[in-house]
Amino acid sequence: MAELYRASGWWQEKWKESDLQPLITGSFAFVVATDTITRKAIGMGRVISDGVSDGYLQDIAVLPSCRNQGIGQRIVEILVEICRNAGIDWIGLVAQPGTFSLYHRCGFQVMEGHIAMKYQTEEK
Repeated sequence: MAELYRASGWWQEKWKESDLQPLITGSFAFVVATDTITRKAIGMGRVISDGVSDGYLQDIAVLPSCRNQGIGQRIVEILVEICRNAGIDWIGLVAQPGTFSLYHRCGFQVMEGHIAMKYQTEEK
């Protein structure tokens, strides 16, 4: 998982690989795509939710060498299905630049009039 976070540019140097366990177990759902031959993780995604109301897709990542093969789309479809099966119909995400078409194919739409925001500390 750390390799996927690093490949996506999300890894923070202050993290330890052992920090990934609570990240995974604290998620409402966590999906991993593996190479069928090497059994290596090549993609992942998770949902953050209380399991009742909203769900937020987070950390959708596929190794660069495995992109454009439908892996990310399948991860998103599975996560949406998990949410829908739990009765969660409001599913959101913040898409990185260049990923609009992936999420659009999976049924996501731009929320007109809404702005994605992030709390910014003085530390960067």
